[in-house]
Amino acid sequence: MEEFMLPCLNKQLFGLDCLGCGAQRALVMVFRGEFVAALKMFPAIYTILLLLGFLISNLFLKFKGDWYVKAGLIIVNALIIIGAYFYKMSFLIN
Repeated sequence: MEEFMLPCLNKQLFGLDCLGCGAQRALVMVFRGEFVAALKMFPAIYTILLLLGFLISNLFLKFKGDWYVKAGLIIVNALIIIGAYFYKMSFLIN
């Protein structure tokens, strides 16, 4: 399965991880049932799956105030991704 994954262009060109590095491997780990390892690989994997599930369900079921839920989940995902990135980069610098 891992031989079919897309390489990180940012890592190949500049040698630095991008904000999404580890997302593909974390998704594969979720499918394999390695839930803790997926969380360690990419901490936003579960909130992204929650957002994706909400967006798909919102195609069929219209919720009142769905815009607030979408915006909230997007903000939470952005904060987790940026926070995890800086946390990972702080270990690489030291």
